[in-house]
Amino acid sequence: MNIPDSFRKPFAVLIPGIGGFLAILLCSLIGDAAHASLLMAPLGASCVIAFALPQSPLAQPRSLIGGHVLSTLIGLSALAAFGVHAWSLALAVGVAITLMQLTRTLHPPAGADPLLVMLTGAGWGFLLTPVLLGAVLLVFVALAYHRATQTRYPTSWW
Repeated sequence: MNIPDSFRKPFAVLIPGIGGFLAILLCSLIGDAAHASLLMAPLGASCVIAFALPQSPLAQPRSLIGGHVLSTLIGLSALAAFGVHAWSLALAVGVAITLMQLTRTLHPPAGADPLLVMLTGAGWGFLLTPVLLGAVLLVFVALAYHRATQTRYPTSWW
């Protein structure tokens, strides 16, 4: 079916929003069924990048998953080593940015992970759920969604 561009264009802005909706819905439903949280606020921001900017290097699985895992690990380590202070919060975010750049896992929403971990007093289990499993599920939803919408994603896995 040939849909005119004048009709298709206004609806094109809905596509990323629908993708984000589905990703968060599935993370929530699967998490509820498994009695585990697969959601954290930075994953909502990750949806913006994964669904609205799927060709961006920041949206690729390596960056999305790796950035969240690395930044959370830094937050957990800083919390265990230093506790919560203005300087340790700042240090954790700065180290997360630096290491994401060095490891080619730069993902801006992951910059919030050390703050989230430290301000909530999260335990080491937070690294698995919601961080790792939530990020992996988000990538798989993005992969399926972009295939269904005929958008190239990912542009690279590694």
